[in-house]
Amino acid sequence: MTGSTLHAALGAFRLPMFNPGEVWLSGAGPGDPGLLTLHAVNALGQADIILYDALVHEAVLGLARPQASLEFAGKRGGRPSPSQRDITERLIELAREGHRVLRLKGGDPFVFGRGGEEALGLVAAGIPFRVIPGITAGLAGLAYANIPATTRDTNHGVILVTGQYAAGNKRGLDWGAVAKTKLPIILYMGMSRLPEISAALLASGVSPELPVAIVNNATTPQQRVFVSTLGKVGVDAAVLGFGAPSIVAIGEMVRLREALSPFAITLTGEG
Repeated sequence: MTGSTLHAALGAFRLPMFNPGEVWLSGAGPGDPGLLTLHAVNALGQADIILYDALVHEAVLGLARPQASLEFAGKRGGRPSPSQRDITERLIELAREGHRVLRLKGGDPFVFGRGGEEALGLVAAGIPFRVIPGITAGLAGLAYANIPATTRDTNHGVILVTGQYAAGNKRGLDWGAVAKTKLPIILYMGMSRLPEISAALLASGVSPELPVAIVNNATTPQQRVFVSTLGKVGVDAAVLGFGAPSIVAIGEMVRLREALSPFAITLTGEG
């Protein structure tokens, strides 16, 4: 199905109209274009200008209407990138010019996507906005790696955390408090600090034998997965060359990958 026929088919769903002067903050999912929502496809088909992030798949951008302008607004750790203030000001500027502005983010805009910061900026400027949730990488990446985020036999909850520190908060999370919950951890943007985070958890009494999985380039054909333990994962990741973008899962549910993988039909080509 082509982009034009797909957008035409969306009429049956009575999806909302994108009005001039609005900003829609949309999640594009974790990488696999098949995980895009209908609301996101609808937005792509109406937007005048799309500000997109680094991890948005090119096939997703291909669903934009031909007249739309595409602007890269990606932020990648350790690399030159637009500041968050610059991105928010650009959204406001374009909306005030009367454009239908789509801010397209990898994953979900409100899960470590700075969508909340952008929404607050839009409110302060009096710009109407809509939020379109997306599938977050921390859950989809585990599913594609055959690791359930929860099961009744392993855990009844998970903790989603980021390994990046906000400006002015160089101490980061209280990993001792996180460890005391005894809940599995799903770590976003944590590869550069993985040895530090592992050491903090070990110092808090977490077993060095606790299984850890790293899912690199989650849900894409380039996806790679390896399983280690908390005591060795920092060294193993460095030896194997695992870097960003990766999701790290720390908990007993990681052991289920070995049981599920032999019969699981993968969508990425990764076994």
